Amino acid sequence: MSRTKSALLGALVLLAGASGTAVAAVPADPAGIAAIPCTVDYKVQNQWDTGFTAAVTVTNNSAAKTSWAVKWAYAGNQKVTSGWNAKISQSGTAVTAANETYNGTLATGGSVSFGFNASYSGTNALPTSFTLDGVTCNVDDGSGGGGGGSDPSGRVDNPYAGAKVYVNPEWSAKAAAETGGSRISNQPTGVWLDRIAAINGASGSMGLRAHLDAALAQKGSGEEVVQLVVYDLPGRDCAALASNGELGPTEIDKYKTQFIDPIAAILSDSKYASLRIVTTIEIDSLPNLVTNTGSRATATPQCDTMLANGNYVKGVGYALAKLGAIPNVYNYLDAGHHGWIGWDDNFGASATLFKQAATSEGATVDDVAGFITNTANYSALKENNFTINDTVNGTSVRLSKWIDYNRYVDELSFAQAFRNQLVSVGFNSGIGMLIDTSRNGWGGTARPTGPGATTSVDTYVNGGRYDRRIHVGNWCNQAGAGLGERPQASPATGIDAYVWMKPPGESDGSSSAIANDEGKGFDRMCDPTYTGNPRNNNNMSGALPNAPLSGHWFSAQFQQLMTNAYPPL
Repeated sequence: MSRTKSALLGALVLLAGASGTAVAAVPADPAGIAAIPCTVDYKVQNQWDTGFTAAVTVTNNSAAKTSWAVKWAYAGNQKVTSGWNAKISQSGTAVTAANETYNGTLATGGSVSFGFNASYSGTNALPTSFTLDGVTCNVDDGSGGGGGGSDPSGRVDNPYAGAKVYVNPEWSAKAAAETGGSRISNQPTGVWLDRIAAINGASGSMGLRAHLDAALAQKGSGEEVVQLVVYDLPGRDCAALASNGELGPTEIDKYKTQFIDPIAAILSDSKYASLRIVTTIEIDSLPNLVTNTGSRATATPQCDTMLANGNYVKGVGYALAKLGAIPNVYNYLDAGHHGWIGWDDNFGASATLFKQAATSEGATVDDVAGFITNTANYSALKENNFTINDTVNGTSVRLSKWIDYNRYVDELSFAQAFRNQLVSVGFNSGIGMLIDTSRNGWGGTARPTGPGATTSVDTYVNGGRYDRRIHVGNWCNQAGAGLGERPQASPATGIDAYVWMKPPGESDGSSSAIANDEGKGFDRMCDPTYTGNPRNNNNMSGALPNAPLSGHWFSAQFQQLMTNAYPPL
């Protein structure tokens, strides 16, 4: 359900048209519009029996501001429960939304957007008056219907708001065929385009058009998101052999003409214009250039090559530019995870590199709707039993072996902080984050119910952490993992959605070498007997045995994920 407040106060006069509906008459003197100090567009993006999600855009037509506050009042019992991109407070019916530290600047003619979730009962009457820093604003018609505020391209602020998300029938059938799998087989998951053959359908699998056609059938009269993983860079995944790709390090032209261009041609088909297409761009690629190159102990020759030839940056920029030119496509660039990018040495450097890629090969920051973290990884969403600010006997938890000087203990705090960093280097203030929660639930009998013993920082952290991996650098088919939060829109400040971009039950890599024609190698991190390397501080891999090739169905893992799901199934 979507509603827009459309009363224009003072500048426009509402006249009754011949049909009896209200139409707006523009004053003869256009200076009247220019004199409006500010306009506010308030949209209810999604509404249910007890609550709703709203998006607000305010445009400043007066002097430039370095801070701002928007105020309004409700006529009913609406209560704001959470918000993003603004500090929102409420006293009785009066609501104040003030800028965050990263979006206080509001130029003359500039706009800023924020959103929130709220509860209500009875009638959810729309506010009739808004002020910006005490000055009454016009209330704009935003028109456009659908969910979310829009930009000139027709894109909405958050593609997941007010929309269903595509359920891949191929994954759904595999999940439903498993004992107990019908409990989750209706969940939406990502469709992986991880080689050129996947575009038209490889080995009897559905191709891209077949998935989009199926999405149209699922869509009905509402909004529908389709989630795609675009993943075939030259020299792909230079630090993890299990997901090596089919293209050599120098085959950037082949990547452009035989992979990205055909995808863009299909997504541009007007037949699919009513779909909201979310593209996850090249997981793990750019973070590898930050952490696995040069003089670092984790460096690999393959990553040094990709840094030197620039083809990761060029490929990502080209993909963003080509796909970002399609109005109903929303690009989310992969941003690793907290156990990779959360350290001081990696945090700022990664944001800077992402900006470089997003402004190369014709791309601009406007081609980036947001970023995704934890794709196909296992980092816990929220560690509730300790924080980064805790100390044990005077020693910071940052000194524990598990946290190891990282500034973030979980994925949610990292994603929210990294979003701010990305805005600070020049990405749009309206970008949102996605977090892959497909395998980070860590429930079951091993889930701690409180902090560990305060004997030391290690007993405190290890006894209380939900993430039960041996080391935060372990990434392949992790023993003990469980399904995480179910996919949902707008779950937290700055987060567009929790998603299952990695389909649960699909392997991360084979436990031993398996000959294949998919370009996938064997990585010892998928071998349960492996004793590690510098990237996991020479710990055991923690991988499950008897795993098939990356992307192939792994029944034992799927069963484990259901058993250890949190929230439980």
